[in-house]
Amino acid sequence: MSQHILTAVAWPYANGPRHIGHVSGFGVPSDVFSRYQRMAGNKVLMVSGTDEHGTPIQVQADKEGVTARELADRYNRVIAEDLTGLGLSYDLFTRTTTNNHYAITQEIFKGLHANGYIFPKTTMGAISPSTGRTLPDRYIEGTCPICGYDGARGDQCDNCGNQLDPIQLVNPKSRINGETPVFVETEHFMLDLPAFAEVLGGYLQSKQGEWRPNVLKFALNLLGDLQPRAISRDLDWGVPIPLDGWRDQPNKRLYVWFDAVIGYLSASVEWARRSGDPDAWRQWWQNPDARGYYFMGKDNIVFHAEIWPAMLFGYNGQGARDGRPGSLGALDVPSEVVSSEFLTMEGRKFSSSRQVVIYVRDFLARYDADALRYYIAVAGPENQDTDFTWQEFVNRNNGELVAAWGNLVNRSISMAAKNFGAVPEPGDLTDADRALLERSRGAFGPVGQELNRSRFKNAITEAFDVVREANRYLAEQEPWKLKDDPERQKSILHVALQVVDDAKTMLTPFLPSSSNKVHAMLGGEGVWAGMPEIREVDEDGGRPYPVITGDYDGAARWEHRPIKPGTPLTAPVPLFKKLDPKVVDEELARLEG
Repeated sequence: MSQHILTAVAWPYANGPRHIGHVSGFGVPSDVFSRYQRMAGNKVLMVSGTDEHGTPIQVQADKEGVTARELADRYNRVIAEDLTGLGLSYDLFTRTTTNNHYAITQEIFKGLHANGYIFPKTTMGAISPSTGRTLPDRYIEGTCPICGYDGARGDQCDNCGNQLDPIQLVNPKSRINGETPVFVETEHFMLDLPAFAEVLGGYLQSKQGEWRPNVLKFALNLLGDLQPRAISRDLDWGVPIPLDGWRDQPNKRLYVWFDAVIGYLSASVEWARRSGDPDAWRQWWQNPDARGYYFMGKDNIVFHAEIWPAMLFGYNGQGARDGRPGSLGALDVPSEVVSSEFLTMEGRKFSSSRQVVIYVRDFLARYDADALRYYIAVAGPENQDTDFTWQEFVNRNNGELVAAWGNLVNRSISMAAKNFGAVPEPGDLTDADRALLERSRGAFGPVGQELNRSRFKNAITEAFDVVREANRYLAEQEPWKLKDDPERQKSILHVALQVVDDAKTMLTPFLPSSSNKVHAMLGGEGVWAGMPEIREVDEDGGRPYPVITGDYDGAARWEHRPIKPGTPLTAPVPLFKKLDPKVVDEELARLEG
């Protein structure tokens, strides 16, 4: 039975281009999952956009001599182009500076406030003495007062996982210019997280055995020290606070983290409006049979496993103070938070400022998108921090994509096309023939089960095992030596082509672009796996902006399909480029340069 699946993808921040470490956490895993779910017959809504508010945008805009809006416009487009180039199949990738997003964010605020889960409080805010601007918590670093870690941020210590306030840090310094912040009194709104301790505890405990252990353990550890959290800041760039006495204050805005997580809902509402059915979003947000999966890197677990569920519980009136749902109605909380660990690069943390980085668009200018997607799936930071090295990338490209999968496709199709021009009719099958066909057909179940649980490395490893077995089969059967026995040659090539077709299907979530090529080579017609595109849209005739969207209702289905004898074959083209080993030295030189 078809199910509604919400794929909620972390919002990349629009203060610069994204690098491959970013997309290894939120981008490729979410797309692999979504493509599989569509192929399995489920109704997927994959949404995200660029996160465009907050001080870091202002800081970068000042550096570049432009306005915050001009900077956000530029990087919104850059990021949209990069994610489209990677083949990420968003139903809507939008932005947080839309009127729609402002309205939905303000509605969630009002619902929380009406139910008593938001309250004003005078706090000590960090100010840059040189600019007079508020310093965001994440732009202040110092020593953690709890564990002594030197490098804790003003909102959280990544070493011990505790939430912090900047004023708690020992020897706080601004990450922008190294100056010591000044702390001044200011009034802000707070989200009363302790009021959700009981409901959050029950919610998280119910996820035992479902969520990745690292995610659930981290979230459960935070339950014992929930503190009220500021949701407004002294800024002039952000969503206005929708209360009398606050909405017209030019220097008070909702905190960027508060509005960013609401983006999953606002993007769903925008998608529904653009689809022609303004209420269509409700099937993914107010449906007991719907499931919502949230994809991000591990630095965002606290926001998605604790704070966003708390906001939804509060809006629904489910907390220590009860309440009633806001005007949108009760909203579903995340079914699963799918967090990846961190990707490093040649043994070092990614750092744009230190040029320890390869940006997505630079990567795609030199290498295949599917080659990066494959690397992230098979060697990415799914369950532990992993290191990207150029040597491993070249080795996997040449030894696995080219020598294993590309080689199977090329020699199977080229031999059949040359000798018969079409898919040959098989004769009597041998035990070896039947064993390989059964192995290939039987892999759909386990590969699909792993994909459904977001265990991408296990899934692609199983699919590639089928590819390797097919290559061994061809090496043993040696159809190129059977010119005097065309009937046996037909049977072997028919079996090989059937496995190529099966493997193409199982690899489609990972390698959609190259799977489209295999589909065409095997005589397939029409679109196999839909690809994303950028469209220019606007709001009520306002300034246009790009969104990623697409029609993903191609022919791809998660099932074994018998190939039809007589289907014309086209001469194969190389699926992947074999990389010169010199690439490693060239890329390392760029990195050091």
